[in-house]
Order: sequence, then structure tokens, then C-alpha cells
Amino acid sequence: MALSRTGRLVLAALLALPAAAAATPATAAPAAPATHAAAHGYGAAHRFGHGARYDGGVWGGYVAQGSGFQSVSGSWTMPAVQCNTANDLFAPWVGIDGYGSQTVEQTGVQADCSSGSPVYSAWYEMYPAPPQYFSDPVDAGDSFTASVVNSGGSSYALQITDNTKGWTETTTQQLDGQNVSAEAVIESPSQSYPSFSRLDFSGVTVNGQVFDGYSPQAIDSGPYTETPLSNGSFAIVPA
Repeated sequence: MALSRTGRLVLAALLALPAAAAATPATAAPAAPATHAAAHGYGAAHRFGHGARYDGGVWGGYVAQGSGFQSVSGSWTMPAVQCNTANDLFAPWVGIDGYGSQTVEQTGVQADCSSGSPVYSAWYEMYPAPPQYFSDPVDAGDSFTASVVNSGGSSYALQITDNTKGWTETTTQQLDGQNVSAEAVIESPSQSYPSFSRLDFSGVTVNGQVFDGYSPQAIDSGPYTETPLSNGSFAIVPA
């Protein structure tokens, strides 16, 4: 029996349903957020080989060198960033080692542009192991305080607090660190920075003493430089 024009249209629509369903699953799981940090990892200042000062490399801020660095702490405010490319990634952090050693014990916050707009998150890393991320909410404008403490032998306690939102994460990890440097820096492991106007570090201490007392070295990175260090405080600003 011949189908009417309406019948033919209904049949064609029914035959098209499987292909449409295959093309657009109704219950597709949301994609996990991509992070360049997971691909690149944060870590040692010199792994890209930018010379003694490492200016223009992956670290920017202040680094103290020597021996016997047992603790570092500091605060900063995470700025709002503007993504220029999907490769833009940067993080402010505090840590021990990495400048003259192959390990780094560090914790901080990142802004990741791989999704096309900035995604903020907190993390820690016992480099060369990959970074580990906390699920707590992070936004531009949040104030953070973080610390890394060598609590004896190869044991390190890492803590980060979002003073604005009121959460704290603490973890104890094992690593054979050398404790030969301490730093409060920004880093872009992708060597591609988003744009921001200013990032302020404050209250930076090493071994319980004001950071200035260890004669830390200033390092520029990418399009950013640092203001003079004063009583444990400085700013990262466009060069």
C-alpha cells in the first residue's frame, strides 16, 4: 500500500532517529576540565635552562638560596586575569627547593585558560611528582595564606587557606628534599601568561624570620617584574 506524503515524512523522521541519537547522546557526561598544569607540572626554576638568574624563565618573584631552609609562608591576593590564549597558565605559590635542586615542595593557586576563560584552583606539588588539586572553590580576589614546613627528615607539611572563603587544606607528604632554597614566586610552566594588573605578596617569612633577612634574589618572568621587597612584602606587576 502506498504511503501518503504525511506518512512518508513520519517514516523518514523515525529512520533518522538512531543517527541523531548517536551524534548527540542525551546523557553525555560533562568533560573534565582540562588543565595545562597537569600536562606541564610546576617545579624547578631551571628546568628550561634560562641561566643563572633565570630571568624570562618560568619563575618570577623572590628566591633565597643557601641551606637549612625548614619553612616558608606567605600571603597573596589572586588577581582577576584576562586569557590571551588557551595556553595561558600561571600560579602564585610559596615553597622550598627548586632553585639549585631537582625537587620542589610547593603549594599555591592557579589560573588556567585552557577552557577559553580563567579557571581558578588551589593545588600542591612535590615535584617531580605531578600537582594535586583541591576541590575547594577559588575565585579572583580571594586572599590566600600558604606554608610549607619541613617537619623532620623527608616529611613536609603543606597548608593553604582561602582567607576569603574560610577553607583550609593541609597535607603531609614525603620527599627527599635538599632545603637549599625558599621562594615566593609566580610561575607559568607553559611559558604563556594571562594578563593581570597586579599581584601582592605579603608577610613572607622563612624559618620564622622576615624574608628580607635572607637576601632573596629578584627574578623576572614573562611580561612581569617585581617591586622592591620590603618587610616580607612585594608586588608582581607588568614589566
